[in-house]
Amino acid sequence: MEQERGIAAKKVWESVKYYTVKCAECSKWRLIPSKEKYEEIREKIEEQLFVCETAREWRPEISCKDESDVKQDGTMRWAMDRPRIPQTPSGWQRILRIRAEGGTKFADVYYVAPSNKRLRSMVELHRYIDEHPEYAQGVSISQFSFQPPVPLDEKYSAKRRSGAYGAIETQNNDSAAPQTQN
Repeated sequence: MEQERGIAAKKVWESVKYYTVKCAECSKWRLIPSKEKYEEIREKIEEQLFVCETAREWRPEISCKDESDVKQDGTMRWAMDRPRIPQTPSGWQRILRIRAEGGTKFADVYYVAPSNKRLRSMVELHRYIDEHPEYAQGVSISQFSFQPPVPLDEKYSAKRRSGAYGAIETQNNDSAAPQTQN
């Protein structure tokens, strides 16, 4: 049964442990203090490159001279979001679930509506918005993206799918990446 509007959204478990962004000047990873701040940076990363000085908003003394906040050392699985994924609308949640290694897909993206209904595709989202116009106020379909992140582990490979062969190719020089727990 669907919950009434106004009830606090339940916490939905996702597999992202840290949100980080790579500095465009020094290539060091900087921890982002919240998922919301990460989404704000990710949405504009191509127009407004992230540099260490940007992190002074939450870490006043940070600079390119400081060590990287995290290292890509194999203790976590790293994934890179595509640029320009819009910020999640207020009251909604964008959930990223990393699949077990060797699966046919690296990750799944879900949106959780203010009613706590989990949506898995644009088709479900369109249907939900049509059936629940009260949650469509101030929300545009263009604010949603079900594009999954790309794995940054060069050794990651997905299972073969009807004629598809090989590993997913990635580049390690991109700038926004959520890290996931193994």
